[in-house]
Amino acid sequence: MFISGIPLWVAETNTWVIAPEKGGLAVVIDAPPDVDGIAQLLIRHDLTPVALLVSHGHVDHVGGAGGVAGRYNVSAYIHPDDEFLYSNPAAQLRQLWGFELPGDYAPPQRWELLAGGTSLELAGIDFEVLHTPGHSPGHCCFHVAAEGVLFSGDQLFAGSIGRTDLPGGDYDTLMTSMRNRIVPLTPATDVFPGHGTTTTLAVELATNPFMQEFRT
Repeated sequence: MFISGIPLWVAETNTWVIAPEKGGLAVVIDAPPDVDGIAQLLIRHDLTPVALLVSHGHVDHVGGAGGVAGRYNVSAYIHPDDEFLYSNPAAQLRQLWGFELPGDYAPPQRWELLAGGTSLELAGIDFEVLHTPGHSPGHCCFHVAAEGVLFSGDQLFAGSIGRTDLPGGDYDTLMTSMRNRIVPLTPATDVFPGHGTTTTLAVELATNPFMQEFRT
């Protein structure tokens, strides 16, 4: 299995690519408003995307989704509970942060909608969709059980968790998602977050101050 990532845009949001090997088909996870940066990551590893998985509807993860879907003619997947966010990323950015998206960053013409508890087979990889509301209502993590890998979006970071003070966020809901969807995973699971460095679930359970209540 091959995984590589790059932090992009002003929020340094991680875009991840996962593939059975270099030089083949791949899945892109999260699309900040830097389509050229995502393209360079794919070119660097000679990868051809077959799909885009978006963890949630905040503009730093979804702002480039229309560009990626259009450039590569691939389906983009997101949870419908974040429709109020992802339907107009430019307006979201203008309202919440007060500046404009550069260029034409319209959303994809069509979204494929995620559902928690389902699986997707993409590029020969099985992804389990974990619906983890709290950071946003439709937030999802993507679990590749066969490889012991979790793409955690803005649910879990190295040493922290996603903020819950944006529209639709709720701390208690996020922690319920953590308890029910993340903590039960194998502790050795490698965590690839939406921001910052990679970690493991075992490390976070042992050291992350927000995970203290889950320690036994």
